[in-house]
Amino acid sequence: MNAFNMAKTAYANSSAPTRTPRSIEYDAFAQITHRLKSASQGDSFTALAAALHENNKLWTLLAADVSDKDNALPESLRGRIFYLFEFTAQHGRKVLRKEASVDVLVDINTAIMRGLRSKEGVS
Repeated sequence: MNAFNMAKTAYANSSAPTRTPRSIEYDAFAQITHRLKSASQGDSFTALAAALHENNKLWTLLAADVSDKDNALPESLRGRIFYLFEFTAQHGRKVLRKEASVDVLVDINTAIMRGLRSKEGVS
């Protein structure tokens, strides 16, 4: 490719849409929820443990974000998200001990995804 074509390509309109923080959060939840579903249907405890770990990391990031005094979300919503972090962490440990199903975690993540999608104005 010559320099003219490289410059033309570099300044061409991008067909990729601009990603918003909500769309990035949605994608993170979608990927992890898919991993949870797949791992729960398989026979690999390692895959399930890895999916639960990823879910816990995501919720830990959310908890840290809503705990920040500069977070712009309403305080009541921040409190509910922090409660969900605590619940998902506790429930994930129960799943690892084979005392509970992963379905509740999938349901919670799916509800969060619906909320994120509705905030974007996308049905």
